[in-house]
Formats: sequence, structure tokens, C-alpha cells
Amino acid sequence: MSTAEVALATPDQVAKYEPVIGLEVHCQLATNTKIFCGCPTSFGEDPNSNTCPVCLGLPGALPVLSRQAVELGVQGSLALHCEINPISVFARKNYFYPDLPKGYQISQYDQPLAEHGWVDVQVDGATKRIRVTRVHMEDDAGKSSHEGFRDSEKFSYVDLNRAGTPLIEIVSEPDMRSAEEAYAYLTEVKQAMQFIEVSTCDMEKGQLRCDANVSVRIKGAEKLGTKVEIKNLNSFRHVKLGIEYEILRQIALLESGQRVRQQTRLFNVDSGETTLMRDKEEAADYRYFPEPDLLPLVVTEEWKSELQARMPELPADRRSRFIHEYGLREYDAQVLTLTRPMADYYERAAKASSDPRTTANWVMGDLAGMLNGAGKSIEESPIPAEHIGELVGLIASGELSGKLAKDIFTKMYAEGLSAKTIMDRDGLRQISDTGAIEKIIDEVLAANPKQVEQYKGGKPTVIGFLVGQVMKASKGQANPGAVNEMMKAKLDS
Repeated sequence: MSTAEVALATPDQVAKYEPVIGLEVHCQLATNTKIFCGCPTSFGEDPNSNTCPVCLGLPGALPVLSRQAVELGVQGSLALHCEINPISVFARKNYFYPDLPKGYQISQYDQPLAEHGWVDVQVDGATKRIRVTRVHMEDDAGKSSHEGFRDSEKFSYVDLNRAGTPLIEIVSEPDMRSAEEAYAYLTEVKQAMQFIEVSTCDMEKGQLRCDANVSVRIKGAEKLGTKVEIKNLNSFRHVKLGIEYEILRQIALLESGQRVRQQTRLFNVDSGETTLMRDKEEAADYRYFPEPDLLPLVVTEEWKSELQARMPELPADRRSRFIHEYGLREYDAQVLTLTRPMADYYERAAKASSDPRTTANWVMGDLAGMLNGAGKSIEESPIPAEHIGELVGLIASGELSGKLAKDIFTKMYAEGLSAKTIMDRDGLRQISDTGAIEKIIDEVLAANPKQVEQYKGGKPTVIGFLVGQVMKASKGQANPGAVNEMMKAKLDS
């Protein structure tokens, strides 16, 4: 139902209701081959070129489960604090769609890979735990594309390169109460999967997709409202906007005396609305039954322990460690752990410096600004992390002033050289020798008698001008602290 059929809810109406939200996140596993055959999972190949009888669903073709897919699925589940089931069973989920060549999807139903996990999210300064119901493995469908539907000639195309790509579906409990919480949950899930290299989670390539289940109920009510599923949300922004719209739509329906129908809807990017796709199917509609061509999947304690031991530190744990070990603010720790390459880069820089907090400022500020301006990622930084740490150490030791460090940093970025190398080559060391500084101060005072008289006449702010002249005369190499102290002593004597 569109806004033309029902006006969206007003703020007063919204205040009476509580949204209830759960997410189903489909995450493509970073395997080399598909889940049940040896076809590559590489993106961007010619349509229907990465296919074989198995992923084309040809009669007589038998699936063989990929060990790499199982290992990544287990690690992804462990990252979400799930319990790994020792035995899980693949099932056929039957439905017809043009890009589903078998006429069914191989998934898991009542015996999934993992269950009972959780994800902690931060919203408005508070921590909230979102429960994860289950994680199950499945193969992906192909991709349909359409063109010319606004013209007289209409064309639909099917590319089956994606058919058979391994996925884990992460199903949350309906624990979220706002679009902001859903956004935060999805962010944490994506970050965890990327950190442990289970998936690259590139939403533009369809490697992370999200379905949102949304209902509303009067505040204080225990019974859940009628659930509507928003299908195939392919960006974080669309997840947030789609949920926000659906909350307003459902409240408006209830306030106008209508009922919310259980449906599957799509988010229209152009209008910002959700539109009807189909009436919602139930599990019975899919006629699940155990996949007869696959044995039950057995994950032993030994295998699980081995996989867990190979996992890197999770982003939430690393944030906490950065705060306690390096004294970072919570915001800085969050920024520096947005991606694993960023966290790794910062940590190498921090270990090479004597001041981890100042190092964080250089990485998040000057370096990030340069990289963003050039459209580069942290992995493409022309400055090695250890060189950032060295630069911070030179500032802390007094060998470089802040201004001089900025100039040297620009050269480091352009040339890929260390700060010390540039300092030695260009003679850019901070002048801390009091005799040399005193000589420059005397020359500046002699050249600016008017400002000296103004200072002695009761205008102390003029000292800033005089210090600036000293710094200019020294080409920014004089120690600013020493200049300020010596200048004041001279003027007051």
C-alpha cells in the first residue's frame, strides 16, 4: 500500500507504538569454489560462464559439499557467539523462480549449523544485546535482470554464475526496537564477518543482503503484531529507510482501523516506499524435506576447536583492547577498528611510537584525509605504518615541531620515505639550541620595535606576532616551546 492509499503515521501516533524488528542476513562465504561443485565464485565473469551440470541443476548431477564453505560457516557462527551443532542436516526448500535452475534451494531447516548466539550493539551510548536465533548454510540462486519494461519491448535475462555460491543465513530474534538498532546490528555482523575473512561483504556485488521482518504493537503489549518482510535490502541506508517507512505505514493502517496483512514487500529506492511483492509464504509452502543426496554434516569438537584457534581477534574485543592498552577514546577505537586492515595498520604504528593516542590522531586525521582525497584505502597507503610511529616519536622527543612534522608528512606521503630520511636530506630538524634561538629572537625584536613597545605598553597579545616572526625566520624549525619562553623572558626583562 503506498502513501497515495494511506497517509503515514504522525509523531503522536508513532509515540503510542513499539516497533519489533528482526533481520535475516544473507552472507556470501569467501570460498574459491561454489558450495556443491568446483565452479569458481569469481565476480564479473561473462554471464553463465561459471556453471556446470551441478549448479545448472541438470538431471543426474550430484552435489558434493565444500569443506572450505563449512569451515567458513563455522567460523562465522563462532564470531556471533553461536553454539555449533554437532550434527546438521541439509534440506530442499522447494519453490519456482527463473534463476533457480533446480526448482529448489539446498538449505538447512530444522537442524541448522549453529544456534543461540548474540551480538552486542551500541546505540545512543547504551549497549544492547541482540540474540541470534540460528545460522544455517545454503546455496544461492542466480540473478535475474530486466530491461525495457517502460518501453514496448521487454526483456529479462538470467545469469546463473551466482547459482550455487555458498551462503550463511544469520537469523536474529525480534529484539530490535528501532531502525537505528537494526543498522547497528547489521554493522556489527558485517564487521565481524570481514574481520575473520569469512566474507568480503561487498553489498554492491550482492555478497551481503538483508531481509527485515517488521511489526508494530501498542507499547506495553506482549503479543506481537503481524509481521511484514522487506526483501532484498542491499545497502545499510536502504535497510534503515525501509524499516522506518514500514513502521510508519503499519501504524497508519492500524490507526485508520485497518489491519496489517502478512506480506513480503520490496523497498522502492526512488519513492522511498515499500511496495507489495507477494503474500508471505509459510514454511509449509516450501515443502521442506531432507536433501537425499547429502549426508548429515558432522562437526566434531576437535574440528571446531581447530577452526576457533585459527580465528583472529574479533572487532569488539579489539576495540576494548585498544581502549585499555593504548588509552584510546571509545570513538577513536571504533573508527580504528572499522576494518581489519585499518586496525592492523594502526597497531603497527602505535607499537613503533611512544604515544599511541597521538598516533591515532595522525592515522585518523592526516593520513585518512590524504587517502580519502586520493580515493585510496589504508592498504594502499604509501606511508608504512612504522613510519607514522617514527614521526610521532620524533615529535615527542622534541626533534620535530608540529608544523615541521606536517611539512615532512606531506613529503612522506608523496615519496614513501621515512621522516628521518627526509629530515637528514633536507636539513629539517627542529632547532632547540638556546643560543641559536636567542640570536633569531634578538633579530626579530630589533626589526619590530613598534610591537615591542606595544607589549611593554600593556598589550600582551602582540607576543604571538613576534613568536610567529621567529618561527618564520627559522623556517618552522625553532622549538615553539623554547621560543615562547625565551621571547617572554626577553620582553619582560
